Order: sequence, then C-alpha cells, then structure tokens
Amino acid sequence: MGEHDTVRVRLRAALCADDPWTALYALHSPNTDRPGLLAGAVEELYRSETDHTAVRRYLTWFLRSLGEPGDAVLLRLSAAPGLAADDRQDLLRTAVARGLRLPAELLRTYAQDAPASSGGIAGTGGSPAPELVDAMGLSGDPSFAPSLGALLEDPAAPRGRAALALGRLGARAWTAPIAGRLSEVTGLDHTAFAVALELMGDPAAVPHLLRWLAESGEERVYDVHHALVRLTGRDPLLPERAGGAAYARAVRAAWADGRTERAPAVVRDLVVESGARARFSVDEGAGRIRVAFDPPSPGSSWPRWDRSLTFDRKPLYRVGSLCDTCELGLTLLDWPDGEAARIAARMRGRLADLDRLDTALLAEWSPVLGELETGHYRVLLLDLPLEQVVEPARSWWYRRAAARTEADGDDGQGPECDRPEDYWPGVAHFQLTAPVPGGRVPFTYGAFLPSQPPEALDPATVARHAAAVAAGERPAAVVLGWIDDRYVEALHEERWLVGAILDGHHRLAAYAAAGVPARVLLLARVGEGGGADGGLEGLAEVAAVYGCRE
Repeated sequence: MGEHDTVRVRLRAALCADDPWTALYALHSPNTDRPGLLAGAVEELYRSETDHTAVRRYLTWFLRSLGEPGDAVLLRLSAAPGLAADDRQDLLRTAVARGLRLPAELLRTYAQDAPASSGGIAGTGGSPAPELVDAMGLSGDPSFAPSLGALLEDPAAPRGRAALALGRLGARAWTAPIAGRLSEVTGLDHTAFAVALELMGDPAAVPHLLRWLAESGEERVYDVHHALVRLTGRDPLLPERAGGAAYARAVRAAWADGRTERAPAVVRDLVVESGARARFSVDEGAGRIRVAFDPPSPGSSWPRWDRSLTFDRKPLYRVGSLCDTCELGLTLLDWPDGEAARIAARMRGRLADLDRLDTALLAEWSPVLGELETGHYRVLLLDLPLEQVVEPARSWWYRRAAARTEADGDDGQGPECDRPEDYWPGVAHFQLTAPVPGGRVPFTYGAFLPSQPPEALDPATVARHAAAVAAGERPAAVVLGWIDDRYVEALHEERWLVGAILDGHHRLAAYAAAGVPARVLLLARVGEGGGADGGLEGLAEVAAVYGCRE
C-alpha cells in the first residue's frame, strides 16, 4: 500500500471514529510535513462520496487546519459545478473563515443561483446569506459595493456584515451612509458599523461621529470613542476606572471642543508611593507600544474580539479576547522592527544597578513613557524568581491546563488533542518558578515574553551581566505588563501576571542562569476594561510578595 493509500485509509478511519474531531486532530499532528497528501485525500473523498452529508462538516473543518494545501482544495471544490446548496454554503463559510479571496464571477453565480433564504443577494428577492456578504468583502472587487450598500437600509439584512464588507473593500463612497446610520443600529450591528469606519480609514467619518457622540446612549459611546481615536490619532486621557454614565460623560467632555489633532504626549500625576511603587498617567500617548484590537475575523459574529500587543502598529503577540471565561493564551506573530525595540533602551543608563524608584528618575524617563498608549499606569520594582523555559511541557501555559484537568477529576490526563505544544506561545520565555503565593485567586501565574528572538542574545553580554549579579549588583529589566483575570469555562478562577520584555533580555537570562531573583521594573496599565479592579488587586498582591525591599 502506497503512502497516498495509507493516508486515505487513515482519513476514512478517523471519520468513522467515535469522536471524529479528536481523531482528525490526531491524524494531522504526526503528518505536519505532509499536509498536501491529507488535503488531496480530503478532496478525493469529498468528490467521490455519493452521500457525504454526514462527514461534510468534518472534511471542511479539517481543510481549515491544513494551511495552503487545504486552501487550494477549498477553492477548487467551491468552483465545482452542480454543488448542492448545503455544500456550497459550508464551503463558502469555510473559505471566509480562512480569509480566502474567491473569484468575483463565482460569487455572482452563487448570488444568482441561490434562493433568498440560502444566499440570494439584494434585488433577487431576499437578503443574502451572511457568508456571501463576507466573501464579497474579501473579494477585493469594488463592483460589489452598490449591492452591499443597499443592504444598509434593510433591517432584515445582515447590515453589520455588509458595513464590514464595505470597510474591507475600502469603499469610501459609503463612509457617510454608514456613519449616518449609526443611530439606526444597536448592539453588535452598531459595533460593526463603527469598526467598518475604522477599516475604511476615512477622515470624512469624523464629523458624523462627533455629532453622534453627543446624542448617543451611553452603551454606544465606547464604539464611537474608539473609532474617533483610530481615525484621528488623538487619544485623550479618561478618568481611571470610569464606567457607565461616568465613562460616557468623560468621553463626551473629552471631545466636546471638536478638537481632533493629537497634542504632544504628556506624562502627568506622577506619584512615588515608596521606593518600589509609583504611578503616573499618560495623556495623548503616542501608542507606539500598545494592546490593540485586531481587524475583525471574517465570518465572526464579533466585530471586536482578538487583540494583539503591537510595536509601531506591527503585531508582536496575539493576546486573545476580553472574554473572561475564555482561556488566556499569547501567540508570537512577528518580531518588531528595530526602532520600536530601541524605545526602552533609552532608559538603560539608570537601569545598571537600580535599587529604588524616585520622582527624578521617572521624570527623566517621561519621553519614553510618553511612547506608551494613553492611560493610567502603576510602576513596580520587583525581585522575581524567574526561570527560562524552552520546553512546552515545562511552561505554565500548559501546566495550568493540566492542573485544571486534574482538579476536574481526570487524573491529570487531558484529552488526546491537548498536547503541550498546543498551549506554547511559540517562543522560549521567562516565567515565575511557582504561582504567586497568598493571593485571593488560587493560582496566579506569571510569564514574560521576549520582544526580540532569544537566539539573538549575545553570550558574552549575558556573562557580563552574570558577573555583575554575582558581585551584588542588580541590573533591572523593563517589562510592559498587566494582570489578566479569568474564570475559565465559569469553573476555574485564574490570574496571570503577563507582559512583554521591552529591555533587559540579557539581564533576565543572567538572573535565570544564576538562580537569583531578577530585578524587574514593571510598567502596568490599569483602569481600562472589566478587569480593572482585579488588575489593581493582583498588582498589590505581586508587590506584597516580590516588591524590592529598601
């Protein structure tokens, strides 16, 4: 039996398993170097099976996991003549989820052939299927804009998806119609309209947004404020932890004068509480280093969901959603450009042997702190017991999941698809040697991820810092971090001290190798989002245990 036949037999066996999802996952795992064979076997089965209704969703899901070979099969199957309506819808939905650009003529054929209830386009007797609207937005073909724009007027149509599709097409002729209809939509549609304007990047939306901000209910203010910040670059400071009506009043006051030009960044309200704790605020921050929402995922019902830590708008790590019952996981996306990585290096002169915080020190660093995003910050000078972890099985990202499984009574044996590498952030990193003791939340984990490739570290520089540590000096690393609180699956309360290393990779490597607690200057933004109170509580607990002793 040849390799092709073996893969085909194993694919059929996986589809017949008691749990096809896990079986397919396991089938792909040991064959990561042969996705082309797997994709070919799926295509052959899809075309030859006379009744593949029972396995259709498994096959298309599996194609999504196979990368470019799977994408090529999806495109070929989508163009096959005589597709049943359910097949067409499933393939189209999968192609959208992969962000594929389907040929415009194929989409027009879909629109003409499908009944209104399963994919017709406006003007043919009904509203289109959402996945067809999404596909038109991904097509890059501006000729779809008039049909998509017509959907904005139909309350029965997927109006939010249509607005996002126009935003992806960059169809700026529809900026004013989208902005002018913000008062007509609510909930996720309102968010989608605001995000569509952000995708459009058209300053013509700003006057509409300012007018609507003055009139809108408080539940819609966040969307309008976020769009104004993105479109103008102006990011005014709001009160710490303001919520509800107070938040809405603060936002309206910040934009009341109609000013849209960004002013120079100002570091204010600088207070040193002790040699190990301080706070400050950044108004009109440059935002060169920030956590920002990703563009909406095609096909998703949530216009704002995933976030990434970005350096000069270039994503470094995917941070995931704000959903507090979802699991926190960071994933390396790309390394920042050199200039962004040099921002924190401008603080280096005072980091060689840092033993306390003072006002003069933070004032000296104000030009660097102004490069952060607008917000309220806490500064902690910490001595953290860190280890460098290079094996997925040793990382807290996996060990916390294994611990939850054991707590659930599964004897520490997770599902077959839960491999250590499935939780790995994609890069060697530093982590606390044990969870933070004594906190309200049973487990507070800690992980600091690099902003430059670990393999680029210079051994001679690490050795130089190791010698300084051995001599009693305490060179400090700078970390932009935050506290993340989760109630995973509404079963497991979990807290993370997590962050990105801005400066001091060599120093942390030296500390970890020596087994000496690492001196870390932690900059943590607070007061934004639902976890603000937990963030302050978590930072206080970290400071109580690891704060640098004067």
